[in-house]
Amino acid sequence: MKRLFALLLLTVFASAALTACNTVNGAGKDIKKVGEKIEDASGKK
Repeated sequence: MKRLFALLLLTVFASAALTACNTVNGAGKDIKKVGEKIEDASGKK
């Protein structure tokens, strides 16, 4: 029973870690696009 609980807990943590990575990656891309738009608006490249 302890082994099953440990495996379930490990699966939950792994899923949370992978989801967090995708979220941070997406936020980074959004911030990069905003920065590019600001550079384009200011006329600097």
